[in-house]
Amino acid sequence: MFTNILIATDGSELAGRAVSHGVSLAKLAGTKVTALIVEPSFNVFGVPESQVRQMPEAFAKHTEHIKQHATKVLNHVAEVAKAAGVSCERVQLEHDQPYEAIIKTAADNGCDLIVMASHGRGGISAVLLGSVTNKVLTHTKIPVLVCH
Repeated sequence: MFTNILIATDGSELAGRAVSHGVSLAKLAGTKVTALIVEPSFNVFGVPESQVRQMPEAFAKHTEHIKQHATKVLNHVAEVAKAAGVSCERVQLEHDQPYEAIIKTAADNGCDLIVMASHGRGGISAVLLGSVTNKVLTHTKIPVLVCH
């Protein structure tokens, strides 16, 4: 059925449900999981002009923050997988377009299912912000299981 399930997570409570579903499915299928978190790249324009001279420190702080967050999130997925007896590979990427990173990681790792959550934004919010899940659904050929 499946050989490697990619579980995309951002560490939110909703994404936690996708982790549970993905690991449970992997256990039933006797397969492994690849846990992925995609963090945003450093935004130079987010540094106030008065602090431009401190850019290296701001970059280092950003890098340390995303590393700590990613480690915490991915360790949680690995613990859930270990408790279920499922093998788990951890992947942390920095990318401005998370959907592209999700699709590429799935392809590069031979994943045959992507499991992820959808925040279910509707109305103008969905139009303006877009949806990572929607973009994955419309740009990948790999099956996607969406958890709400």
